[in-house]
Amino acid sequence: MAVEILGMLVGLGTAAAQTVPPPAPATGGQIEFWHLVLGSGWVVRLALLTLVGFSVGSWGIAVAKSREMRRARRQSERFIDVFWEAKNLATIQAASSDMKESPVAQVFRAGYQELQRFTKAKRSLGEEEPEFGGIENVQRAMLRARTQEVTRLERGLTFLATTSSTAPFIGLFGTVWGIMTAFMGLSATTSSSIQAVAPGIAEALIATAVGLAAAIPAVVMYNRFARQLRVLTAEMDTFGAEFLNIAERHFLKKS
Repeated sequence: MAVEILGMLVGLGTAAAQTVPPPAPATGGQIEFWHLVLGSGWVVRLALLTLVGFSVGSWGIAVAKSREMRRARRQSERFIDVFWEAKNLATIQAASSDMKESPVAQVFRAGYQELQRFTKAKRSLGEEEPEFGGIENVQRAMLRARTQEVTRLERGLTFLATTSSTAPFIGLFGTVWGIMTAFMGLSATTSSSIQAVAPGIAEALIATAVGLAAAIPAVVMYNRFARQLRVLTAEMDTFGAEFLNIAERHFLKKS
């Protein structure tokens, strides 16, 4: 009796295994994403390509700007140490030639060159003061060098700011266009359920997601580099004021 019951259970299990279909392979999120992208309209695709271009450009600028800012900060710190440890300005001038990435060193070189021109003119005129030189010329030369260095360090930040401000709107435009196309296609079908427009809405929402993915890193990177630039600008201003005090006290004083 027990053997017969066991045989019946085995037979039922075998039949159930034959009638139940095997489970369908799970589809990964990455495949779903690319399927939606390839199924979107040409306007949404154009918006996605634009956003990808903005994102690639932003990351390229971020890598280059990180290296540039790091070199500028390290060389400026090294130059300031050399400036306060050296005994004369000629030694500092020679050392600054190897620190071309330092904005503080470039400000010093501009002020030192103008100071040299003034002292040479003063020696050639003897006791008479030159009419074209003085502390104002040295200050203007250093301000001009400061402006050039700030402009150089700001290169690329405009693109990051543009990406952070326009990428969400480009993504939103692609989303609105995709949703509008999905609802327009709904009028051509016999079904009015949400299943008829769900694929089109999902394709459209990808544009907003990609827009945010391009804009958020750009905002973070822009704020980071802007802060580093403010620090370097403050160092240039501080050093310029100190150098002007030294020059006025030792080289530009009235005889």
